Amino acid sequence: MYNQSPTTMTPFFDIHCQQLRLVPTLRGVCAGFESGKWRSEQLSRYLMEWLPEFCLSHSERKSISDTNMVRQLREAAQTVYDTDKYDRRGEFGELILHSVLREAMGTDPAISKIYFKDAVNSTVKGFDAVHVLDTPTGLELWLGEVKFYTSATKAVDDVVKELKDHFQDDYLKKEFLLITRKLDPTWAGSARLRELLSPHATLDKLIKAIVVPVLLTYESSTTKSFTETCDEYVQRLESELTDIHTKFAGKNSVIDVRIELFLFPLANKQELLDHLHKRLVAAQDI
Repeated sequence: MYNQSPTTMTPFFDIHCQQLRLVPTLRGVCAGFESGKWRSEQLSRYLMEWLPEFCLSHSERKSISDTNMVRQLREAAQTVYDTDKYDRRGEFGELILHSVLREAMGTDPAISKIYFKDAVNSTVKGFDAVHVLDTPTGLELWLGEVKFYTSATKAVDDVVKELKDHFQDDYLKKEFLLITRKLDPTWAGSARLRELLSPHATLDKLIKAIVVPVLLTYESSTTKSFTETCDEYVQRLESELTDIHTKFAGKNSVIDVRIELFLFPLANKQELLDHLHKRLVAAQDI
């Protein structure tokens, strides 16, 4: 066991339609409503609170002090992107996935994938999140996939293709090697994860330790048509989420790992993008 990074944020998300007996499991993650509106602005503010942890290495986060905290936040914002084509990039989806995993599941980020960008506006290939969870039965490696989309159907179709590609033996072995090379030695879980991903371990053993959180966002007709969380909203949303889960389960071919499906209904994706973009631009100039 090791001391995982504590999740000290006040919970933000509402979890609906939690069905843990389904295969894969299902959780609906909702931003909720305030004053008759879907909480897009509040969600953007909450996601910004996770930005340093999402962008910075473990060593950099530990080095934050009274004299460098503003610089660290500015550099974190600059790391995400520097482009006007912010609606075409996936970093926002990865930031949402990070926050959901930290809040809802209590996972610990093993590496900051975004930290290893090697050029301005470049994307980083591989899994969209690399987290761990220390459990009584051993260390779990959470390899996340996210599709920050408006269409649930398109999100399902694209993620099942990506899952199939990412769970080929050669791809996994290369990813494990890259993850091991990127581990920060100051992170308390580094030795445990390095041992788990030993090149001498068989994939058959490693697969049993892998959990795949899949986060799909989509513009929800249900969320768009309500102004508050009420019994009718929850009932209609649960029906919508269950239908998307059925489509995913019917198309997914990766069945040898545990998948946790998170569905995130949006009222207006562009509105959320605009709020996030403004906050990140402002943070780059502080």
